[in-house]
Amino acid sequence: MDSTFLFIIEIIGTVAFAISGIRLAAFRDFDWFGAYTVGLVTAIGGGTLRDVLLDIPPFWMQTWVYLAVTAAALAVVILFRRMLVSNNRMLFLFDTLGLALFVVIGIQKSLAADYPMWVAIVMGVITGSFGGVLRDILINVQPLFFRKDIYATACIAGGVVYWVASAAGTSPTACQALCGATIIILRTCALRWNWSLPVLHYDASAPDDDDRPRQS
Repeated sequence: MDSTFLFIIEIIGTVAFAISGIRLAAFRDFDWFGAYTVGLVTAIGGGTLRDVLLDIPPFWMQTWVYLAVTAAALAVVILFRRMLVSNNRMLFLFDTLGLALFVVIGIQKSLAADYPMWVAIVMGVITGSFGGVLRDILINVQPLFFRKDIYATACIAGGVVYWVASAAGTSPTACQALCGATIIILRTCALRWNWSLPVLHYDASAPDDDDRPRQS
């Protein structure tokens, strides 16, 4: 992938994720600095962990642009807060867009570092989802990543589509487009038809180990 095109995708993904984080912070009545911090962590958290694991310099430490883009995202939420904060579909839109773009970036950067495709898929999932995990922790809600929503599953599916398309000889640009489209489609279908993974329930009526009779 051309480095300029990769940079553009990363900036768009940063804007999308920053807005999703700032929007949730505003919903929780954070001040401007707190909202900026949540937005920044959401935008750079996954990519930072990816770069640390790949043993390359964290992307946001190479240029101040990501900090400025997050500030611009904060300004957008401040100016259009009534439309952005009160509309749950806006959160879904920005979160899904950021997720799709960052998964593509994670996969591409891992492949560029000569890692195998299965590692690239894992790094794509980390890039797309870890910032959201940190965001949810900061605003004190159960991370979306660990709930029944089709979230990490969509990332994995997008990565597998990338892998299959690449093995079939599809051009890198088409592989990236198919990966991102798969994630967006799965997330949209999950919202539309309430798709979810099975929940691992705990049966509170079952006796604990200490309460079960022991044989002598």
